[in-house]
Amino acid sequence: MTPAAPAVSLRNAGVRFGERWVWRGVDMDVRQGEFVVVLGPNGAGKTTLLRVLLGLTELNEGRISVLGDSARDARPRVGYVPQRRAFDRDLYVRGRDLVALGIDGSHWGIALPTAAHRRRRELVDAALAAVGAGGFASRPVGHLSGGEQQRLLLAQALVTRPQILLLDEPLASLDLRAQAVASSLVASVAHERGISVVLVAHDVNPLVTVLDRVAYVANGQISIGKPDDVITSERLSQLYDYPVEVLRDSIGRIVVVGLEERDAHHV
Repeated sequence: MTPAAPAVSLRNAGVRFGERWVWRGVDMDVRQGEFVVVLGPNGAGKTTLLRVLLGLTELNEGRISVLGDSARDARPRVGYVPQRRAFDRDLYVRGRDLVALGIDGSHWGIALPTAAHRRRRELVDAALAAVGAGGFASRPVGHLSGGEQQRLLLAQALVTRPQILLLDEPLASLDLRAQAVASSLVASVAHERGISVVLVAHDVNPLVTVLDRVAYVANGQISIGKPDDVITSERLSQLYDYPVEVLRDSIGRIVVVGLEERDAHHV
């Protein structure tokens, strides 16, 4: 049987800003239905990778294929959750209206034909149900918790039933319990719908039980593989060109020692 074509394929890919290469010589595939977590230090090019996959940033060398098309042409089939910013408490937009903004052609104040309006409502209801947000969808977004707001942003990205889901730091600013819930939710929805996931994170630990592979971005390179193959002392020392030691603490969390003047942090 011929293996399925990857959802995303990068070959000898590179991006530079001015004279500085963000990363270069990248060969990377994301398989259909795969959950990939992107890790690395600030400024390494993690968000740039998402922008390339969305067709918002062009490669300076190499080539990319997303769902068999150019990244720009594939964009309608890709869902995106950007970095979350706190919503103002005075924002009285209902949760379901926020989700509806994810549907192309949906604009407040413009009357839609009855059939189109009904179809939009069905799509919004399905997305809200998928993330368990139906119970607070009629409340103002500004009055919801961070975890509830994150569910709505996920529903907004899912409302058009994409084949690929890109998420930029969706766990940031969430407490540990909310991180675990959000990680499981993304994995569950992706598995149920057969969606490929590329998720940028600072800490791999809330995601270890749901991810398939890790892509580590550092020093102009991207290394992808299983966590035990990528997050190792040898591999990270090569990526950073600096001595790094990878440890596991008493409850199994991954800890990296040697980065940023030998401070310890969780990857």
